[in-house]
Amino acid sequence: MCGIIAVSGYRDVIQDLYDGMIVLQHRGQDAAGIVTYDNQFHLKKSTGMVSEVFHSHSLQRLKGPMGIGHVRYPTAGCSSEFEAQPFFVNSPFGMALAHNGNLTNTSQLSRELREQDYRHLNTNSDSEVLLNVFSLALRKQKPKKLTPEHVFRAVRTVFRRAKGAYSAVALIGGRGIVGFRDPHGIRPLQLARRRLGIKYEYMLASENTVFKALEYEFVRDIQPGEVVYIDQNNQLHSRLVQRGNLNPCIFEWVYLAAPDSTIDGINVYKARVRMGEALARQIKASGIHIDSVIPVPDTGRPAAAGLADKLKVRYREGFVKNRYIGRTFIMPGQAIRKRSLNFKLHPIELEFQGNSVLLVDDSIVRGNTSRKIIEMARKAGAKKVYFASSAAPIIGPDPYGIDLPTTTELIAADHTIPDICKAIGADGLFYNSVDDMRKAVQIGNPKIRRFSDGCFTGKYPTPEVTPKLLKSMGCGRNETRDAFNRETEDERNPEQTKMMALV
Repeated sequence: MCGIIAVSGYRDVIQDLYDGMIVLQHRGQDAAGIVTYDNQFHLKKSTGMVSEVFHSHSLQRLKGPMGIGHVRYPTAGCSSEFEAQPFFVNSPFGMALAHNGNLTNTSQLSRELREQDYRHLNTNSDSEVLLNVFSLALRKQKPKKLTPEHVFRAVRTVFRRAKGAYSAVALIGGRGIVGFRDPHGIRPLQLARRRLGIKYEYMLASENTVFKALEYEFVRDIQPGEVVYIDQNNQLHSRLVQRGNLNPCIFEWVYLAAPDSTIDGINVYKARVRMGEALARQIKASGIHIDSVIPVPDTGRPAAAGLADKLKVRYREGFVKNRYIGRTFIMPGQAIRKRSLNFKLHPIELEFQGNSVLLVDDSIVRGNTSRKIIEMARKAGAKKVYFASSAAPIIGPDPYGIDLPTTTELIAADHTIPDICKAIGADGLFYNSVDDMRKAVQIGNPKIRRFSDGCFTGKYPTPEVTPKLLKSMGCGRNETRDAFNRETEDERNPEQTKMMALV
């Protein structure tokens, strides 16, 4: 999961790019980058939040009427400025690319690029691999003047070679902006426009919440297997170069996307409310007494509201969230996640004292966060603490760009629901079923027949994903993450190390 954005206009686009990335910050807090073009490329990227990476002097330097931006979420469990996007290559024309998703055949493509295509790779990032595959496909056509046909043929080659999930935006120096979405449509990409006199400026972004904020008019979702090319004259060209099947990642509606976004015709907030309503039937059948329904902020709120409404039980805010702490799920490394949680949530004791409460969260991944939150509720005086997850049990990894690559970290992979209930210290535990979760989302767009929901079912939409591949990807992630943890351990002072050990 990352956030991508591209803008093509008639004036400097840096303000739209910067503001858009602020709106997309929930999709990645590890690193940020922008590249613009005005007869030369201007690039700025580094680790950190958008507001930390870009300052007034760097924004003034990023000139040009076209550009792309990226907020990074580290799916490999590491944090490195060298992995920050966009990536850049010189040939042909000079090209930069930003990517949301995860390639599943990165190792094979990297080897082919080095041994057959004589390309040098500077990082282990699959996004750099994707850029090289695209640029090579364009270069082999030897275009003297770039046309939409050249772009469409090049992306068709990308679709043939690159496996997995990828929505991408690219900037071709002096020629235009390209956007494309893989033939399974796993990661979102959307198109918008803004009128400027009799002309239009265009934007591509991961979520349409960006468009509203910047006064762009939503046009449509990019289709699976589709390419969009906005040329140097700001003329829009598009083509479905490979017919695919829409299998969007269901976790977008569970957790990843902003609640005010609508992706593939399905409003995120309403889908989450319907997940809560589905949970209500199960909880009502259990016969337990609940004084109040309390969400785990922020993504637990819509489901908790839908659940409380169906149960006719009062809805209460029981936790105050420190808004200066990032989303703990997408922080690199479990130790950092656990420590941040201590500062992130603070209970409102009056809402717990002597009450039987139902806590509602979007999902349970490792169980550590859930256990800690339940402990907070008990210390605040709760008589009974029940816990509900609006998502089904997560039983497997996700190879398409979510930090769930190894089953050993997933509490539901080898534990029953009663075992998990005991492990997290709840008096009762409720999960949505996979079918109810799908239905809650599908109501918004009945045309979607299948989701990318392998982390809940063990069945993945792309055929190359096998148990052997998942194991290989998990081993690689663990090695990278262990190296990161050793590096950060070395950088801590003794007091920091002691504090982390206590957590």
